[in-house]
Formats: sequence, C-alpha cells, structure tokens
Amino acid sequence: MQTRSITRGFCVAVGAAALVGLFLGRAPRAQAPESLTPPEAPPASTAQWREVPEYVDLFVPRIYRQAYRAYVSRLSLDAALRAVAADPGTLLTPGSWIAHPENPLDAFGNGGTYDRWRLARLFGSQRPMVARGPRGRNEIVEESWTLIAPYPSVDLNRLESGTLLIVLRVP
Repeated sequence: MQTRSITRGFCVAVGAAALVGLFLGRAPRAQAPESLTPPEAPPASTAQWREVPEYVDLFVPRIYRQAYRAYVSRLSLDAALRAVAADPGTLLTPGSWIAHPENPLDAFGNGGTYDRWRLARLFGSQRPMVARGPRGRNEIVEESWTLIAPYPSVDLNRLESGTLLIVLRVP
C-alpha cells in the first residue's frame, strides 16, 4: 500500500473511528463492504460542490465504491479548505486539513482502474496539493475527506483547475 493513498486513508479512517468508538465506550461493529452506506452530500457552502461519480469509478477500488462519492468545485484548494473549515461538521484534529504536495500516484492511490502511466505523464514534474481530514458529529468520525488540486479530467487528458473532493463514508 502506498504511503498516502486513498486506500491507506480508508484504513486510517476506519482505525480512527474504531479508536474513537473504544474511547467513548462504543465499540464499532464490523461490517461487510456490501453494508457500507454512501456518504451524504457535502454541505451547501461557498465551495459549490458538484457530484461527479466518474471519479469514483476511476480512482476507488471496486469493492468499496458504494462507500465513496466524488465532487468537484471551481474553487482553489485553499478557498475550498476555508469553506470546509467553516462547516460545523468538520472535525479539527492534529495534522488534518493541511495542504501539502504529493506524488500523483500517492494522491490517487493504487486501487482504481485508471492508467497510472498516463496520470504520471499528465502531471509530469508537477505535484498535486492534497489535504485530508475527518468529518462527523459529536466528535465521532463519520466521513474521511480527501481534497486534491489540480485534478485530472475524467479522460486523463488535461489538468483541471479547482478542487476534487473524494468522500469516504466510515462504517
């Protein structure tokens, strides 16, 4: 598994949810992938997220696709992060929601069906900026968000300005 892949983020989010559940005395129940519920739509905010399910098909492992949603916004990553921070469902944990450059293959993970060489050629020497963080209620993690900018077009022919948001609903 790559150091900062979507799959790694899923494992980290599930582990964090388990620790929070144990800490609060509510041990999480194991669920099969079929029982994962899809994430709710992002909050209506200045980011104006638009759902694009083609990115789920492209970057998410087939077995977990029903637990993911993908959205895009015309806003830059910094502006999108400000909109996310203003929402009450955003959990501010140490190290979360901080944008940093990543290798494209680490940012998009290795579980999807996309052409890795094509993605690497598309970004060339440029690295996307990536921010990750949890969302939930009452300090319980319900979703793991990954924001990436710039992001590739669905056909992997060009880089799009704006921000791609991949949401994982934590069981």
